[in-house]
Amino acid sequence: MKIGTKAVHAGVSPDPSTGAIMTPIYQTSTYVQSAPGEHKGYEYARTQNPTRDALQASLAALENGKYGFAYASGLAAIETVIKTLQPGDEVICTNDLYGGTYRLFTKVFAKFGIKFYFIPMDEANTIEAYITPKTRLVWVETPTNPLMSVVDIKAIAEITQKHKILLAVDNTFATPYLQTPLDMGADIVMHSVTKYLGGHSDVIMGALVTNSDQLATEFAFIQNSCGGVPSPNDCFLILRGIKTLHLRMKQHCENGKAMAHYLESHPKVEKVYWPGLESHKNHETAKKQMNDFGGMLSFTLKDNSVDNAMQVLKNFKLFALAESLGGVESLVGHPASMTHASIPKEERAKYGLSDSLIRLSVGIEDVEDLMEDLEQAIG
Repeated sequence: MKIGTKAVHAGVSPDPSTGAIMTPIYQTSTYVQSAPGEHKGYEYARTQNPTRDALQASLAALENGKYGFAYASGLAAIETVIKTLQPGDEVICTNDLYGGTYRLFTKVFAKFGIKFYFIPMDEANTIEAYITPKTRLVWVETPTNPLMSVVDIKAIAEITQKHKILLAVDNTFATPYLQTPLDMGADIVMHSVTKYLGGHSDVIMGALVTNSDQLATEFAFIQNSCGGVPSPNDCFLILRGIKTLHLRMKQHCENGKAMAHYLESHPKVEKVYWPGLESHKNHETAKKQMNDFGGMLSFTLKDNSVDNAMQVLKNFKLFALAESLGGVESLVGHPASMTHASIPKEERAKYGLSDSLIRLSVGIEDVEDLMEDLEQAIG
């Protein structure tokens, strides 16, 4: 089944009691039992909910996985993965990653004795030097946030499988429309569902997908025990958003391409980070593992002062200055003071995240209007 058909149909079916084509919102906290322990498969809504079950089945199908799990946020999903580890375990991570992930790893879990290494992964074999008998997990973002580096998932997976280490891939930027990491050897796929899967900037949610029976058992236990679950109404909204994922992503990609090529030719722009450009350092890897190149991009100006970047950010009229990404509307952000402010400046500087970098989440508006706004903002 192709991705567009999956987006519309996977995981959902007409309501058996009424024939309703849309999955109902089961807004309930508990379920009546005919006798103690005798029920219809549902006991308490933290543990199971039919609306969430439908969404989890849809998420699993989109990523070609067996098991899907939905959480109250992307960070709650990431937290679940790390909670499968033990004190003394080690994790190797991409060095260019979402600031909230970095904060969770270094400020929350590091104090429980889990060690994290943040390294560039442009060359897959870089991780070999960091693997020890205590290494349990490799955490990858691709494309990365915000410098849009692309990590060769299949090459990393060959190494993690050789060493019997888990590989988790944050697939938020790409979505299953552009790549399916489980098919390339990953053990876990994570999504900030808030972004492209929801697509309308109206829900906070996270997800995990896996083919592993053992991991699925652990994820289900932690999901129930720790309780970071989304509401039935939020699950309904994401189910609705997923139905247009393929259509939205196609337009995001087309508009992103136009913005990237325009910026690359602009006399005031120093560098553009978008994996679809031939000038991108990982362009060949992106061509190999992605179906298209997405609507996320970053750039720096030749006048790379922070003051100049701030003025450009203020000049935008159609692009909204806001946190987050992946909605139908175009957003512009300043990673150093917004999404990545939790990463110390010296750490950001090590991997090239300058204080003058500007990030765009290119929406699905008419590209001519977006181009005009970009042109007047840069001046």
